[in-house]
Amino acid sequence: MDISSNGASGVSAVRTSEDNANWNYGKISYWQSFLGQQQQSNEQELATKMLQIQSKRFYLDVKQNRRGKFIKVAEIGADGRRSQIFLALSTAADFRDHLGTFSEFYSQLGPPNSDTIPEDGKLKSEMMIKDNRRYYLDLKENARGRFLRVSQTITRGGPRSQVAIPAQGMIEFRDNLTDLLDEFGTDDGGFKGDLPDGRHMRVDNKNFYFDVGQNNRGIYMRISEVKGNFRTAITVPEKSWSRFRDYFRDYCEKMAECNEKSTTATSVPAESVSPQ
Repeated sequence: MDISSNGASGVSAVRTSEDNANWNYGKISYWQSFLGQQQQSNEQELATKMLQIQSKRFYLDVKQNRRGKFIKVAEIGADGRRSQIFLALSTAADFRDHLGTFSEFYSQLGPPNSDTIPEDGKLKSEMMIKDNRRYYLDLKENARGRFLRVSQTITRGGPRSQVAIPAQGMIEFRDNLTDLLDEFGTDDGGFKGDLPDGRHMRVDNKNFYFDVGQNNRGIYMRISEVKGNFRTAITVPEKSWSRFRDYFRDYCEKMAECNEKSTTATSVPAESVSPQ
């Protein structure tokens, strides 16, 4: 049996041999998943930290690929469910600062009172923007307690991912994040210039949007087709733009030739017939 104390939150935890076995199994599963993803994306893991906050485990992984460094925050619940968000180093620095502000606000709250909880459960909210990503920070309260929900979204659609940090663990989370940022800095690396502005065009009853963004895998263009309530999109990595351009130009030239031949064929006058 292990008895450990969390100085940041003032909470002591008793871990039995069964808990140790579950913890080790969870960590093995986590790293197996991590190694599989690393092989697929050629990402290099630079450092990692593990936090146990109440019944949840959090992994803070500093990674690097050809575009730069970033931090992956993974949450694994007691039931084994996993969720994760990605933070550029500069965004992680902003998040660290927000954690301090939310922690101070949380420390000034009184005991939970179901009569004073807002209808949406939100006690305090902030938002961060990085390139095409938005991060929503919501300190919430429900029947299970208070927690900080961090949601990550992508402009113009895309999946939403989120993690939920128990409020009493925000200081510990901030301190571990600070340790990583002190070691690796807040420079994201990769592209430093301004990305081109988005473009829009309308064809008949459809709208097409061209948005250039950047994430931990590099620069890309998202091409969205919108018709009424229907939306579909493709994402084209920057390294493929020139090939897409060449294919489109080739098709445009071929269609121009076809149209020219068709116009020529229909414009040839019929042979005049002389009366006898």
